[in-house]
Amino acid sequence: MYDTPLKQGDSADHPTGCGPVLPVMGRDTTTLRQQVFDYVRASGRAARADVTRALGISAGSATTLTADLIARGMLREVEGLAREQGRGRPPVALEVVPDCKHVIGIKLSDETHTAVLTDFAGNVLADASFTTPLARKDLHVILDEMDTLIADLLKSAQMQIADISAVAVGLSGIVDHVTGTVVWSPFLTKRDADLNAGFAARHACPLFVDNDANMLTLAELWFGVGRDLSNFAVVTIEHGVGMGIVIDNRLFRGSRGMGLELGHTKVQLDGALCRCGQRGCLEAYLADYALAREAATALDDPIAPNQHQHTTLERLYAQAKAGNKAASTIFQRAGRYLSVGLSNVVQLFDPELIILSGERMRYDYLYADTVMKDMQSLTLSDGRSPCPVEIHGWGDLVWARGATALALSEVTTATLSEARAQ
Repeated sequence: MYDTPLKQGDSADHPTGCGPVLPVMGRDTTTLRQQVFDYVRASGRAARADVTRALGISAGSATTLTADLIARGMLREVEGLAREQGRGRPPVALEVVPDCKHVIGIKLSDETHTAVLTDFAGNVLADASFTTPLARKDLHVILDEMDTLIADLLKSAQMQIADISAVAVGLSGIVDHVTGTVVWSPFLTKRDADLNAGFAARHACPLFVDNDANMLTLAELWFGVGRDLSNFAVVTIEHGVGMGIVIDNRLFRGSRGMGLELGHTKVQLDGALCRCGQRGCLEAYLADYALAREAATALDDPIAPNQHQHTTLERLYAQAKAGNKAASTIFQRAGRYLSVGLSNVVQLFDPELIILSGERMRYDYLYADTVMKDMQSLTLSDGRSPCPVEIHGWGDLVWARGATALALSEVTTATLSEARAQ
């Protein structure tokens, strides 16, 4: 279990880089110039010879492309590692110019919003958080809260909004990544909220919007264990149940922004009421509001309108650990539903790894041995190696860190597309 953001490296002198390490499978639609830049950023520091070997290009092409990236102020030459014999000129390496661009990543949630500001190499320069009332909000209120976070970051880093190349936002619900429209979110009062247009009316800085589970998946792909994996899934259990998946080293979103909504797959027809308005969703048995709803009965203590669910869940967990059978039964029941959801993920996608993450994963009932065994028993895995499951209980900031990965990716593509046009 972890409670701090993913770290990029142990020393600024020897950066370990950020971004996917493995090459994209199949046809890569990015330009060769961007592939060179992405490779250097992922490596942290790389010699031109490393670039030629990794991308399968000629030494001349590597020299030309890196010279162009250096001229544009995106890469710089640094002294490489000294030769073993101590003779000759030390090899020259390349690394990203950190101050070339800056981006902001934001995670919006029911109770606490978080934000991170990073440079172009992915180094965190500042972070901020904002506690918000647990209630549905109008779009302008959300935009006001985002502005508060951005102002805090800029003040901490002693920067201006003009210094920011892009902002990326992740939030729960159904999000149209292409248009920046939030089709539905549990903490917005209206459907089809145009977050992109609302932000554009306030700032000239580009905004990119995506589902928060996708942001956490990007955090694993860019900064975590997913850097070395071609196919993996991330399942989040917090205020809701989310999922993100990487296929062939790329985040998979679906065609209309409605894919991978694991929390709203049906596990019981006409079952428990979900906050989306439908019944029988997996989320209605696993999310914090579902556990709190059951806790009101188990603890014989109805939840007050202004009482945070966190308080109720902590009491429920303490009671379960103390031997309260009704309390432990609630977690065990949730664990059984989780095993159903995970087995469906394995059966549909056959990932190399499933990462369970989110605040609720501190409750060990949800990943007990019986839950993992049930998951395996529900899949057609006889005679095959079972899908491994890891628990990553990252802190809130890692969601925002994942949003910076989206911003970095979009800014890189836009910058190098402009260079190509010129």
